[in-house]
Amino acid sequence: MRRVIFGCISVLMLAAAVLVWLGGAFRHSGTEAEGTVPASASDPAYKNEVKLTGYLIGEAPPGLPEVLRALNDKLKQDINATLELNYIAWDELASRYSLLLESGENIDFIFAADWSSYTAEASRGAFMPLSKELLRTYMPRHMALMPEEAWRASLVNGQSYMIPTAVQERKINLALFRKDVMAKAGLREITAFSEIEPYLAVIKNSYPGMIPLNLDSQFDLSTPYGYLLAEQTGWPGAPIDSGDPSAQGIVGDMDDHSGELWSMVEEPMLSIQKKAARTMKDWYDKGYVNRNPFANQVRSKQSFCYGKSGIAFGNTNDLAQVFTLCKEKGIEVYPFPMLYPSGTTSQSSWLNNGVAISANSRHPERALQALDLIMEEPSYAFLAYYGIEGRNYKIQSDGRIGLPEGVSAESNSYPPDASGFWFVNKQLFPPMAVWTDSYAEMRGRIDGYLKPTIYLGFLFNSGNVKTEIANLKSVSIEYAQPIYIGAVEDVDAAFATLAVKLKAAGIDKVKAEVKQQAAVFLEGKQ
Repeated sequence: MRRVIFGCISVLMLAAAVLVWLGGAFRHSGTEAEGTVPASASDPAYKNEVKLTGYLIGEAPPGLPEVLRALNDKLKQDINATLELNYIAWDELASRYSLLLESGENIDFIFAADWSSYTAEASRGAFMPLSKELLRTYMPRHMALMPEEAWRASLVNGQSYMIPTAVQERKINLALFRKDVMAKAGLREITAFSEIEPYLAVIKNSYPGMIPLNLDSQFDLSTPYGYLLAEQTGWPGAPIDSGDPSAQGIVGDMDDHSGELWSMVEEPMLSIQKKAARTMKDWYDKGYVNRNPFANQVRSKQSFCYGKSGIAFGNTNDLAQVFTLCKEKGIEVYPFPMLYPSGTTSQSSWLNNGVAISANSRHPERALQALDLIMEEPSYAFLAYYGIEGRNYKIQSDGRIGLPEGVSAESNSYPPDASGFWFVNKQLFPPMAVWTDSYAEMRGRIDGYLKPTIYLGFLFNSGNVKTEIANLKSVSIEYAQPIYIGAVEDVDAAFATLAVKLKAAGIDKVKAEVKQQAAVFLEGKQ
């Protein structure tokens, strides 16, 4: 019956959708572009109003209620639908994401990416299968822009279950330092993360109230440790099996083309981890790291410009606002990229940001139509990503995005990139007028850092080892995460215990499964 109804709706919608596709997108101002025939809630296909339930990652910015009302006003007029948005916190992602999809709760769409268990969730039937024909009918704008390469990247056993972004993400991880503190520490530049102790010591001794490494439990906890790993090897940022940067698992050297894979407690990764762990222990023992990051919910990037954290961690997208806020407070920042020993870093895959329709969706067709508008229609994309024009941003006479009079980066209730709508087409956006010179210079260097790596595009299917990976996560929380922050008595003893626990949790079985799938992937590339 569902297929019959779906087919009938498809026929009814096809003509209207094709007209919208051929007409092109609206201009940012909201007026119709020449030849555009927008969808209308008066169309018989939109007779019944529906509420769409969506899940994004992170936390809602303070201005979300106003932005959501504006989005819903537009969606109700165009496709007779409204949105209800929910958020999965970073520290709950590994545990809550899968449970939500298993719960049977009505979820129409959910953020999806290769680093958030896309392959595993797709393989177990958590997402609705998608076809080009379906997307051409209900997402004509997006399908007109999405490259074939992006579509192929989304296939799991020959079937797509997510909608990748139309434009490949171009970003790198950054750590931000304060130039005034660097000057006091006698540092003109930073060439290695392992050599920043003079900076940390100056903060500890001369800046009361500022914690050199003020880490949170969601994003920052394993990040300095990750910088120390990347300095020694092509650290992929997270194990291949789980995609969780705070978990132990199976990794390879992304700076190498051999394709060899190891458990993180095997050589050479064991020695690399121990070296990073000894540095973190030294810093923790000297009081450079907050005593209990597990209880801290405030990211370093949120406290950095307020003088509470000595370093801010993030990437070139989510730290743009930090550059601006610090400038407003008279603080000059020094960006330090997380790079491999070769001076490069891995290019993001096509699946770095995307969205999926839940298998439990009650309104998949309307959800696809809403996503088509949000991702590709400029007036929607600006609203979802930047907020309300005149309140959260303005378009200046030079075409750049600025802040309205009386609004600062600090007071803006809906900062760019903060809402979780990371899958919108960012090529629609002009540069921001509030970008600092140092941020603009860093953006100009991004393409020179990015390179494709041997496992770019590899989607590990964890279905056969799902229990083992969950066990590895539990072991990592108890035995590995204290190592990451340096809160252990003896590094060698801590790793000896960790290795025993990981083996009991099934890391050898996980390694065998990863190696088998990786071999098939590499063979297919030849």
